[in-house]
Amino acid sequence: MLSIESLRQELSVPRKIAIIPHQKPDADALGSSLALWGFFKNKGHQPTVVSPTDYPDFLFWMPGNSEVLVCSDKTKEACAKVISEAAIIFCLDFNDLKRCEPLDTFINDNTSAIKVMIDHHQDKKDFADVEYCRVTAAATAELIYEFIGLLGNEADITTDIASCIYAGIMTDTGSFKYPATTAAIHRIVANLLEKGIDHTAIHRNIYDTSTLDRLKLKGFALSERLKVIPELNTAYFVLSKADLGRFRHQTGDTEGLVNYGLSIKGIKLAVILKEDEGFVKMSLRSVGNFSVNEVARTHFNGGGHINAAGGRLNMSIQEAEAAFLEALKNYANVLATAS
Repeated sequence: MLSIESLRQELSVPRKIAIIPHQKPDADALGSSLALWGFFKNKGHQPTVVSPTDYPDFLFWMPGNSEVLVCSDKTKEACAKVISEAAIIFCLDFNDLKRCEPLDTFINDNTSAIKVMIDHHQDKKDFADVEYCRVTAAATAELIYEFIGLLGNEADITTDIASCIYAGIMTDTGSFKYPATTAAIHRIVANLLEKGIDHTAIHRNIYDTSTLDRLKLKGFALSERLKVIPELNTAYFVLSKADLGRFRHQTGDTEGLVNYGLSIKGIKLAVILKEDEGFVKMSLRSVGNFSVNEVARTHFNGGGHINAAGGRLNMSIQEAEAAFLEALKNYANVLATAS
């Protein structure tokens, strides 16, 4: 394991740098990536953000977004080239290379690059040469703020960089309402505000730019696809491919939907099951001490945080719902009394 000081020495001369977020990057993953991209670009390096998949268009406003290389059938060779030529590869907001497929193969193939992991999730896998990880951090963007400070100083954080960091912190703290929101977070945000960010515009860009189809999908999900199991303090949504197609679903259209289930009085666990090509994606949220990270790891090939996790089942939506309900039986006593 290399030290931050060793990494700083490696960065004392211009380097080609690849910055990788996880699949379907959210505001924390993309914001962290573009903040680090902006910092390295200003320092004279040659950074490139390579996203393993597309991401919601309500994140396109982020400074540097137009420079992101999104992996697809058409760009896969270009992505491989960037990663193969990188002297340093940053892996942001994930701690298992499976979370950045198909880029994981290119990362593994570049055996000479220094791999750096910056992340705040549980159950870390050991693949990086340098780690800057803390599971108690509210967001990876919080760690990026600290990391830039370790490599440079406060003056290196421009308004554009600050805007990307703020977006990551704002979303991963649930607009500063989640338990991981600390006094230190508010001090960071105060510093970001002093950099001249427009926090109102950032919030509006992320939360108040829905398409009509997205709003209709949300209404449909709430009225037709929300199920409640009161004896288990559980609410869940089941969305099939047909449901999503009906409302011309785009990446990010179900972002935040699971939280509506959690907003019901008395509900301790909320889940959304969303059908894709040959698999079902799951998002799990909880309140109190009920660990959806444990549930996702044990039953749904996933993981995350205590109160926010994700998973995936390679089966039909009907089979996935049955598997979810079966798994719930293992937690019946805990959920019935969860706090």
